[in-house]
Amino acid sequence: MQPQQYPASRHDPSPFVDLTARPERERLSPSALKAFFNIMERWSVRDEDARALLGGMSNGPYYELKKTGRRVLDADRLTRISYLVGIFKALNILYSESLADAWVSLANSNRIFGGRTPLDFMCRGGVPALQTVRRLLDARRGGA
Repeated sequence: MQPQQYPASRHDPSPFVDLTARPERERLSPSALKAFFNIMERWSVRDEDARALLGGMSNGPYYELKKTGRRVLDADRLTRISYLVGIFKALNILYSESLADAWVSLANSNRIFGGRTPLDFMCRGGVPALQTVRRLLDARRGGA
């Protein structure tokens, strides 16, 4: 029995990015950090919450990172920032700029958030919460 084959397509899949490979993390870290700090500024996120979104970074390394922007991020932090960039993009597709920037700080009646803000949910819930918010917004964006 022959293995099933996928139908031919004129679109090639995006190349796999190996976040365990240091050269990939070195390549991605500067732009990821720039995006992260720009998003935190647009959302008016306090440094304490920004550190939580990065996975609980302590003050010293965080402020050094914020000041210089020079550091090779680990796979976990790159993944977290990737989710935040996707959330930011989805919000700006769904809402006006002012609402998109305020959305994470507004109490939300969706049962996922239980009346809390999406920011609080993401800070407390880590990567699974970031993934949940990203999926929610992507579903809304797709009309689901």
